[in-house]
Amino acid sequence: MIRKALALSLFAVAAMAGSAFAVTEGRMSGTIVDAATKKPIPNVAITFNATERRTIKQSFKSDANGKYQVLMLDATIPYMVKFEAPGYTPYEEKIKMKIGGEMMTKDIELQPAGAMPAASPDAIRTVDTSVAAYNEGAKLFNEGKLPEAIAKFKEVLKAKPEMIAAWEALAHADLRAKDYAGTIESANKALAIAPDESDMYAILYDAYTATGDKVKAAEAKKKMPADAGVLFNDAVKLLNAGKDAEAEPLLKQAIAANDKFGQAYYELGMVFVRQGKMAEAKQNLMKYLELEPNGKDAATAKESLKYLQ
Repeated sequence: MIRKALALSLFAVAAMAGSAFAVTEGRMSGTIVDAATKKPIPNVAITFNATERRTIKQSFKSDANGKYQVLMLDATIPYMVKFEAPGYTPYEEKIKMKIGGEMMTKDIELQPAGAMPAASPDAIRTVDTSVAAYNEGAKLFNEGKLPEAIAKFKEVLKAKPEMIAAWEALAHADLRAKDYAGTIESANKALAIAPDESDMYAILYDAYTATGDKVKAAEAKKKMPADAGVLFNDAVKLLNAGKDAEAEPLLKQAIAANDKFGQAYYELGMVFVRQGKMAEAKQNLMKYLELEPNGKDAATAKESLKYLQ
């Protein structure tokens, strides 16, 4: 499967602007070495580019010993990560970090410029041709030339049907072109090859919703990665309507998705205050103040705690 060497500059898509609290941290560390000598490479430029839903670009560097450690505030989405150093061939890979702050280890070997990994000439030519065609499709997509982009991705998949990134790209392009049947087929193909590509469930949800298939849409929604911000926003709507009982489980789910989500603890604490569950209210309001001692509702939380002692 060709997933790691793709020069994917595709999809600076910002379909949803998350709230200020729609963040779930992800951490990644590792060592970058020369593929030939296995010696560390210093000062490697590392760039994270979001591939969907949000426009995020962040840069880092390895230290003098080739070691790096990065923190991304939103690990609910995949990133195209590029490693670059003078004298070496750049390396790119689509990476989905673990959420909740758990450290993910990712060691990288960079090929010296001009060097090729061991492979047959025919295999190398096939890879190069497919990657080039894929990148052409990405360029066409970003230019808004959807029919041309779709044709190019299909050309890639005819030659390399195992190329997961091409199926994902085709699913995105089909969805934007409102070819919902094509979207569903492409997203399911991607999931058949790589079941961990859970972002495809959001694509399926949109496509099934557009076709009116409520059952399939609901199934896809259940498998979508938990987004603490979306859950919180849904809970706030219910709170504003006075529906505390319905908001409570959503706030708990938001906290489960991101246990550093201070505002969710505050709102859940206030729900418990109104329900007369003082022990639970105290626990959640104290957690809010621990995470956001100077938060916008800190004064209210402190005042409430005086009556919960």
